[in-house]
Amino acid sequence: MGLKGFVEGGIASIVAGCSTHPLDLIKVRMQLQGENHVPNPQTLRPAFAFHGSSTTTTTMAAPGSVHLPPPPQKVGPISVGIKIFQTEGVTALFSGISATMLRQTLYSTTRMGLYEVFKQKWSDPDSGSFPLGRKIAAGLIAGGIGAAVGNPADVAMVRMQADGRLPASQRRNYKGVVDAITRMSRQEGVASLWRGSSLTVNRAMIVTASQLASYDQIKETILENGVMRDGLGTHVTASFAAGFVAAVASNPIDVIKTRVMNMKVEPGVTPPYSGALDCALKTVRFEGPLALYKGFIPTISRQGPFTVVLFVTLEQVRKLMKDF
Repeated sequence: MGLKGFVEGGIASIVAGCSTHPLDLIKVRMQLQGENHVPNPQTLRPAFAFHGSSTTTTTMAAPGSVHLPPPPQKVGPISVGIKIFQTEGVTALFSGISATMLRQTLYSTTRMGLYEVFKQKWSDPDSGSFPLGRKIAAGLIAGGIGAAVGNPADVAMVRMQADGRLPASQRRNYKGVVDAITRMSRQEGVASLWRGSSLTVNRAMIVTASQLASYDQIKETILENGVMRDGLGTHVTASFAAGFVAAVASNPIDVIKTRVMNMKVEPGVTPPYSGALDCALKTVRFEGPLALYKGFIPTISRQGPFTVVLFVTLEQVRKLMKDF
């Protein structure tokens, strides 16, 4: 199984990633909504300003500071998609797709392949059963390793997807994933390629464990109880359920990851966030706890189809490669 598991998982992941890329881009744009309204260190707000609301609060600005504009109106995924199409063109919906392909090649190929390796090693030799606890453990380990390998492509993908929302003068205008990684290394240091890596690893561990373990467990339950036969219907049902579980579990970490990766760090300028915890606290303080579920609708809208395409493609690729 060894190498074949990596090949099968890689092909399925690339197909799934490319086919759902526009939904992922919309998700990233929605996760960044309201971020520009987070006060900078020179702007003081009352300590009780915990939840974002329509009630006007008094903001005291330090001498020389600039008052923030009213927070932008929050819009849904369809409106975000239409706005991108109208202002940036249809090709903008595929911004960063080269980074998506590289990310799936590095991250998903590694996690899917390692999961299959663990599945072979940890299954009961007599019955062939793979207990849920071991499935979760395999997903956690495989996801963490895959995320560490694919983090540079993940940072590049987030930045390329978010670029269009910035004023023209502030855009990075990366030509592609190679240009993005090269410029980040040169301008911000090689370490910038692993910015937010702790979040990426944590998210990937949760996603992989919930997604792969849920798919295997739900598929086994359906077959064992004779609800459906092993075929397309079973694969679609199990994969969509797995996608929902993964979306619910990972969305808060995904929001923080997106913001940390996207922040602009310039010499001599205090960055918006000092780290993941600082980003989480500021997001909750100034936008409310539900801000951690920004982009959830496009997340589940993307995670569902992504997971369905991923596992349906994987099952078909396995059939094609069963004799290799």
